[in-house]
Amino acid sequence: MAVTKVWIEEGCIVCNACETACPEVFHVTEDSCVIRAEVRPDGASDPNLASKLPLTASVGADLESQIIEAAEGCPVEVIKFEKV
Repeated sequence: MAVTKVWIEEGCIVCNACETACPEVFHVTEDSCVIRAEVRPDGASDPNLASKLPLTASVGADLESQIIEAAEGCPVEVIKFEKV
């Protein structure tokens, strides 16, 4: 199984835990966290909440443990993911 989608729900407190756990996927800004454009098929850099687009190529398989670590380490539990 691999993580196929990851998104960030409202309520991020910009603690930087997700970017520390998986900087390839997460980027913390001044007021929120975004999914990096490099791992999205649309090349956008946003929380991916509205579209919940899948990750590109083998990102979800290659970084599965880091993505799950980031989600589990989020103190406000706003990082969500889907596995297939």
